[in-house]
Formats: sequence, structure tokens, C-alpha cells
Amino acid sequence: MLPLTADPTWFPPTAHASPDGLVAYGGDLTPERLLAAYRRGIFPWFNDDEPPLWWSPDPRCVLRPSELRVSHSMRSVLRKGTFELRLNTACAAVLDGCAQTPRPDQDGTWITPAVRAAYVALHEQGYVHSAEAWQDGALVGGLYGLRLGGVFFGESMFSWVPNASKFAFIRWVELLAADGVALIDCQIETAHLRSLGAQLMPRRAFETELTQLLTA
Repeated sequence: MLPLTADPTWFPPTAHASPDGLVAYGGDLTPERLLAAYRRGIFPWFNDDEPPLWWSPDPRCVLRPSELRVSHSMRSVLRKGTFELRLNTACAAVLDGCAQTPRPDQDGTWITPAVRAAYVALHEQGYVHSAEAWQDGALVGGLYGLRLGGVFFGESMFSWVPNASKFAFIRWVELLAADGVALIDCQIETAHLRSLGAQLMPRRAFETELTQLLTA
């Protein structure tokens, strides 16, 4: 683990990461640095009382759109039209929803005002996208992440009502697949992501495929 320099495009090789995937610390959250990080398979994740921490876990949790699993109960939800999908109409509100959602074994949220502002700025530049579940005119769930080439980097999701985030995730993955996205980065494995078809991938293989999909 090394400190970042003033050069916003420089990151140390991920081979030097700590066993839990910590690559570097410090720096800032400018669009240039964030985009440089994601292009290397590195993402920020830190508490409000810490400097920016930059991660690249090994193995990596990923989902191939062709391997998306939709349960029988979710197929019923999709057929019933319980939710309406909207894209990029309330990105800041989705970030707020993710920040306000309690997480197991996590006190508070990493989506601080500075982080929120950084991802809203990337949204305004066309890199960050929100997939939103609406019900009776209200935002009830959704997710946000960053799209680069044939890769979507999922960041966080939330639900105020059951199945809202799953609905947004499934419909968004379907749209990404139709638009040529071949890999969805889920970062850290969870039981919820596994149930949707996510799998673990060695970091080196992930980085190789990431390079190919960004230059294709």
C-alpha cells in the first residue's frame, strides 16, 4: 500500500495490494483520478474519518449479464408491473438512498457529502448512471454505478420496499446486455449478489478482461 502522488492518473500496481485488497491511500476524488482508478479496476471506499482508501480485492466479484439469475418470485414481480424503471432521472436521490440504508457490519456510510458530490459530477459528465425503481410516483429503490466501454462498475443499491432494488438491477442488467456490456463489476461478494448470478474471479483475470473491454 502506497500513498498517491499529485499525479491524478498514477496508481501503484495492484500486485502490491495488501491481502484484503488495499492498494493505496490519499489523493482526492476528482473526476480524472476516479476515472483513472476505475480503468485499472481500483475503487475508493473509506469512512468519513479516514483519507481516501483505494481498493482492488482478489478475488473480484463480477456478473456476466448472460448469467443473470432471475428467481421465480422475481419473474412474477416483473410480470405484474409492480415497479416502473426510470434511468438517470434522480441520480442524487439514489445516492442519498444508498447512503441512508443500514448495512450489516457497517457503521454509517462511505457516501459522504464529498463522495456524493464526486459521483454527481461524474453523472453530469455521463459516466455515472442510476437505475431507479418507482412506485406510484415515488422513488422506492435503485442503484448507481459507472459505465466505461463494455464494463459497468456497480457501486451501491437500496430499497425502501421489498424487491425494488432487485427489480432495478435486473432490468438494468438486461439493458446493459443489449447495449454491449459484457461484464458487471460487483466488487465484493455478498449472498444477495450470488443469488443474482455473480461469481468470483481472480484479480489478474479481471484486470486482463477489463483492459480488453475498455479498448474494444
